[in-house]
Amino acid sequence: MHFHPDERIALFVDGANLYATSRSLNFDIDYKRLLECFQKRARLVRAIYYTALLDDADYSPIRPLIDWLDYNGFRVVTKPAKEFTDAQGRRKVKGNMDIELAVDVMQLADSLDHIVIFSGDGDFRSLVEAVQDKGRRVSVVSTLATRPAMVADELRRQADQFIDITDLRDEIGRANSERNYPRSDDEDYEDEDYAET
Repeated sequence: MHFHPDERIALFVDGANLYATSRSLNFDIDYKRLLECFQKRARLVRAIYYTALLDDADYSPIRPLIDWLDYNGFRVVTKPAKEFTDAQGRRKVKGNMDIELAVDVMQLADSLDHIVIFSGDGDFRSLVEAVQDKGRRVSVVSTLATRPAMVADELRRQADQFIDITDLRDEIGRANSERNYPRSDDEDYEDEDYAET
C-alpha cells in the first residue's frame, strides 16, 4: 500500500460488499484494527460505513456491529432495506447504498488528498474518475482471490491503487473466536450490484 504520512484520507466502506468479500474469503474484519491499519499510514479524517437495515425488524443481526462502529470511530449511514426469501429458502436482505456513498465522496473530496473505497462494484468507476479529475488519489479495496473476482475490472483499472484485501488479512482479520458481535449464518446481505464484474 502506498500512502503518504501527511495525506488526508477517508475510508468509504460499502458494508454489504465488504461483508460478501470477507465471507467469500472466510475471514471476519476487525474494524478497530482496520482503522489502525490506515491511521498508521496517513491522516485519517473520516471512516464511513454504509449499510441497509430492515426497518420493521425487532432485531437485526447486524445491529450490534452497527452500534459498535458508531461508537468506535465510524460514521454509520443506513437506510431501509427490503427483505425476501431466495429459491433455496434463505432469508436475504437487499439494499443498495451506492448513491449515499457517491454523494459523500463528492462532498468530502475537496478536503481530502486520498479516497479509499472498500467495494468492488463497477458502478463506482465513474465516481473514481470524477474525484481523480479533482486531483484526488483513489484506492479501491476488494479482492481478485475469489472466482469470480469480487472487483470489477473497470473499477480496478480506474483506481490509482488497487489493494487486495487478502494482503491486509493479517492486519485487519479477526479470528472467529474473537468476534465480539453476532452475525446470523442464515442471513445474507445482498447488494444488487456488487457481483457485476
